[in-house]
Amino acid sequence: MVTSVGFGRAASLLIKRFSGFQADYLVRRKYSSYDVAIVGGGIVGLASARELIQRHPKLSYILLEKEKELAFHQSGHNSGVIHSGIYYTPGSLKAKLCVRGAELSYAYCVKKDIPYKRCGKLIVAVEQEEIPRLKALYKRGQQNNVPGLSLIDAKEIHKREPYCRGLMALDSPNTGIVDWREVALSYAEDFCEMGGTIKTQFEATDFQITKESPAGSTDDRLSQKSGCSSEPCIVPFRGDYLVLKPEKHYLVNGNIYPVPDPRFPFLGVHFTPRMDGSVWLGPNAVLAFKREGYNVYDFDLRDFTDAISYRGVQKLVLKNVAFGVNELYRGLVIAAQVKQLQRYIPELTVNDVTRGPSGVRAQALDKDGNLVDDFVFDGGSGVIGSRVLHVRNAPSPAATSSLAIGEVIADEASKKFEL
Repeated sequence: MVTSVGFGRAASLLIKRFSGFQADYLVRRKYSSYDVAIVGGGIVGLASARELIQRHPKLSYILLEKEKELAFHQSGHNSGVIHSGIYYTPGSLKAKLCVRGAELSYAYCVKKDIPYKRCGKLIVAVEQEEIPRLKALYKRGQQNNVPGLSLIDAKEIHKREPYCRGLMALDSPNTGIVDWREVALSYAEDFCEMGGTIKTQFEATDFQITKESPAGSTDDRLSQKSGCSSEPCIVPFRGDYLVLKPEKHYLVNGNIYPVPDPRFPFLGVHFTPRMDGSVWLGPNAVLAFKREGYNVYDFDLRDFTDAISYRGVQKLVLKNVAFGVNELYRGLVIAAQVKQLQRYIPELTVNDVTRGPSGVRAQALDKDGNLVDDFVFDGGSGVIGSRVLHVRNAPSPAATSSLAIGEVIADEASKKFEL
């Protein structure tokens, strides 16, 4: 197993839940060493910790998070969609774990009385050239065993989304929405109730082997210190959303997505209703100059230098110069973003939207400039690496897949560490 360096004398947990109620939990231990350490208090780390302690309750556990709050970054800055598993390569981890994760997520929300809506999603073709790609996507979803998929015509689109223009759409009724941060905090509550300890404002910066005692991390820099490869490299991409004004909410009933264009590395703009009643529009996708930078002017010299000096980033930029310039322009000029959205809802105007929140996608990139399309689970080499298991690439649909990822992590940890 593994340990992170420098545990304090008494570990403590403070969880603040903001959705419906607040509860403070303070869990103290009389010892400062643990059998299992999980590094990272995002939704994947919390789901993994919860699954591990359920399976091996006799071991002692600590989860470390560098921020003041849990689920502070990607887990708390996402669009809140419960994905159904359509897009992903058949047989891939993303395909398997998204479908399984969606099933587990709905069941978990019912069990924990967490509000959610199975509002569905339409992937809409607005041009004839998109229809073959849409049909191929339908076949892919069938291969992935996504429930309830069907192709619908313009008349059916109008019934589902009266203001949406489209020639054909892929209807995914199993797609939903939820507040993933609330789900993540519920995982944390489960973990603590089963005897786990969470310590916030504790950044793990290195690994040292002491004696029998494991950890996992989503940080590629930290994983390299445990003997893992320097690739894939994590590259941050910021996405800026617009928000539909309340008086225009009638324009959108459920999720409305574009047909993916294989020429471009990201999905494109879409319409996403939220559990709080708001509707997010977008996002664009631009290279961020700080790994956790949600504002246009956020900058970190190390993050910036690491990104632009990486051969994979250089190749990605060269391959997608026009795309990148357009995405940057759409982030700065609202009218440009709205123009893309009008392909689906022509009645939308610039006056119907305001600037909204931003999120940062931690995307793994290989040395050839290709986005790593699947989850990456990795163990390092050497004495330390043999005691570590990392989740090295878990962008969307990681939230949807979180409970299923937790099962995989627990399976791997049980074998690797002989739990």
